[in-house]
Amino acid sequence: MRYKKKLIILFLLILLLTAIQYTLPYYPEIVTFYDRYVFRPFQTFRNVTICLIPLSIGDILYIIGGALLLMGLARWLYFLITIRTHAHYLADSFLNGVISLATLYIIFVLGWGGNYYKPSLTTYWDLDERNGAYNSSLISYDAFLVQKLNTYAPGYEPLTFRETERRAREYYKEYTNSRTKLHGLNVKPSIFGFFMQHLGIQGYYNPFTGEAQVNSFLPAFMQPFVISHEMAHQSGIAAEDDANLLAYALGATSGDSSFNYSAYLNVWLYTHARVRAVDTHMANIFRKQLNPITKSHLDTLRAIRRKFDSDVNDYSSYLYDEYLKLHNQKEGIETYDKVSISAWAWERQRDSVTTKLLRLP
Repeated sequence: MRYKKKLIILFLLILLLTAIQYTLPYYPEIVTFYDRYVFRPFQTFRNVTICLIPLSIGDILYIIGGALLLMGLARWLYFLITIRTHAHYLADSFLNGVISLATLYIIFVLGWGGNYYKPSLTTYWDLDERNGAYNSSLISYDAFLVQKLNTYAPGYEPLTFRETERRAREYYKEYTNSRTKLHGLNVKPSIFGFFMQHLGIQGYYNPFTGEAQVNSFLPAFMQPFVISHEMAHQSGIAAEDDANLLAYALGATSGDSSFNYSAYLNVWLYTHARVRAVDTHMANIFRKQLNPITKSHLDTLRAIRRKFDSDVNDYSSYLYDEYLKLHNQKEGIETYDKVSISAWAWERQRDSVTTKLLRLP
């Protein structure tokens, strides 16, 4: 009887979570309703109220959450040591913790997680990905990207973080039908920037505050693509390969040499890694054909990777891989490099499309 109210609350939360998990994947009309009447207005409201604050509120909430988690674990350890006199406190604290986690997960799903059940961009854009994973197709795309990099590198100009963010927002307004493009897009430099270097994280979207955070220590030539990627999440694109595809298509469509270059470079990194895995000889040939500017940028990325490579990076990648698999992305962290297939499919059908508008589900 002592825990009756909390057990009832926990039961109701589990019931709600079960209902969500068994409706969103199977009823597209519910996902459409969620997108139109829950996510969009909520994302706009969060951005309008939070974007005026220069600091990342999401980062601060994660710091507070991490501190509370450590305090809670310390309390549990103390209760376990003194179990004879604190069994009631341990049970009560455990129930509170489970209820809090369930509540946070429901907020996550309502605030953004429901977007995982939208149709993929490749399906929505009716892209033909057949043969895209074949070695010959990857090699053709690598050659295409090298040619694009050599074309756009001479016109590339490094931009400040704020200028990159401003241009990305304008390109979303001009080239997409994003339902959050008027008031729901805003990217902030994360206060975890230096720590993110060690974790190998370029940016992330906070599903609780609706903020997009980017590692401001990233080289300028990486930022247009990464900022566009995080804005894709603010536009309701959940899957990482779709966010990469949209960032690529936006950069390639924009007519801005800095965004063009960043888009082709970032996707070339994914594509070239796949080509190297299947044909090292061809990969080396393509690498030698690159212009001096791109080669210097690759040297910069290599130096950063060597400086910050650690076991912490590997562990964070493992955790994120499990997170992605839990949320309808079966290939986990390998989802990112699927853009090599989808972006090539988009390029192949690009000339047959009569409009530059990038439609989003």
